[in-house]
Amino acid sequence: MRMKSNVVSQSVFSDLVKRPLGVFSKVVGRVVLASAIVALALSAPALANPRYAGIVVDAKTGKVLYGEDADELRYPASLTKMMTLYLTFEALEAGRISKTTPVPFSKKASSEPPSKLGVRAGKSITVEQAILALVTRSANDAATALGELLGGSEQRFARMMTNKARALGMTRTTYRNAHGLPNTEQRTTARDQARLGIALRQHFPQYYDYFSTRSFRFGKQSIGNHNRLLGNVRGVDGIKTGYTRASGFNLVTSAQLDSRSIVAVVMGGTSGGARDAQMRRLVAKYMPAASRRGGGNLIAQAPAEPVSAVAEAEAQPAEAPVAVASAAMDLPNTGPVPSVRYDSGNAGGIAMAYAATKPASDNPVLSAKVAPNTLDAQSAKLAGQPAPAAEVDTQITNSVAKAETAPAKAEARSEANVQPQGWVIQIGATDNEAQAMTLLGNAQEKGGKALRNAKPFTVAFSNGGAQVYRARFGGFGDQDKAINACKVLKKKGFSCWASQQ
Repeated sequence: MRMKSNVVSQSVFSDLVKRPLGVFSKVVGRVVLASAIVALALSAPALANPRYAGIVVDAKTGKVLYGEDADELRYPASLTKMMTLYLTFEALEAGRISKTTPVPFSKKASSEPPSKLGVRAGKSITVEQAILALVTRSANDAATALGELLGGSEQRFARMMTNKARALGMTRTTYRNAHGLPNTEQRTTARDQARLGIALRQHFPQYYDYFSTRSFRFGKQSIGNHNRLLGNVRGVDGIKTGYTRASGFNLVTSAQLDSRSIVAVVMGGTSGGARDAQMRRLVAKYMPAASRRGGGNLIAQAPAEPVSAVAEAEAQPAEAPVAVASAAMDLPNTGPVPSVRYDSGNAGGIAMAYAATKPASDNPVLSAKVAPNTLDAQSAKLAGQPAPAAEVDTQITNSVAKAETAPAKAEARSEANVQPQGWVIQIGATDNEAQAMTLLGNAQEKGGKALRNAKPFTVAFSNGGAQVYRARFGGFGDQDKAINACKVLKKKGFSCWASQQ
């Protein structure tokens, strides 16, 4: 997608260079021409660079505020480590590892080229040290070591990364390693990286502060963050830089200011300075355009995939990927991708833990009559499939979709059932409302004190023409109480995540 921009195009720049000096003297003409060239070069760094791609997304509503080749395939370079960290945070939240778990360095990990920590084969660091090494120095050896720890091998971990990308709606991203060093099959888009940036912040608020780390001590080293915008641009709180010769200079940035929140991506910069300057301009221009309203998770959060499922998938043909909250996929030719699997102990019929339903908005862009310019809506457009207003609107409010798709009896029930506001938790989604209520009953019975005062309820929405019911509990006074309830349920074998409604 190429959105309109007020910068001067590359063709105009080229025409000016070729234009004769005319009546000007050679000296004056050269000065004027040089000044014009400098001015145009400063005003149009994106369009003068064929590798450039960028996007700015309102992180509260999902609205795309700016886009330039946002769906063109690019090399992610060290932006890859954002997914490595996503899976690390997921393993921490699930209790598979802790911050003090040793991360052993294999011969392969220790031999990765710089940037690196320089840990020798056979030695180890903690998970927290590995996280900080990825966030600040973008250490390739630590990324490989984490991938081998979580996946058993880097190849298996890359499959987990690609599978998680699909579950998050990153339909054009393929991973082949944990660090982002050159691999021609490892590709992504600016839009997909914006999705991942939003998902990191919304799914793991308890770990997101790592991306704001300015420096950390490792042995005798004081390692500084490669992200030069931290502390220099008001509101910026992360996320990740990246560079290889093939990719150019990349940057994903999150910024929050005056109750507004955006995630912006710049890919293919010609230098670190040019990349940072472009990001400064994007933040300055589009932060004021972001909404102060909205909230809740925009990106679907799938349960963690067991390592055993990845190993099993390598030995058999891949199944069709599980349906995700985003629109139909337009996948590059990436070979088999294992589907999301679930532990047999979980209640049957659970399809996916979907993103929280957001309250109705007065913003005309989000009304039922206008298909919103959101990540999901544009992904549907990219895939060549329509994004009906009613279907998109179910991501914002239930009333429109229920009025059009639900039977009269179910509609009357939903009108009488006022949904709790504030912090809620979701434990799954099924195609049967009675089954969703049964799941809620089982969860409340096993949840004990954590769910004693919680109110079970379901939320109906349309998924590809089929009616699906989200199983939720409301009535939590704050985020901590909702998260604590999820921790209790996860120990009992339920999938669970918390969100503000």
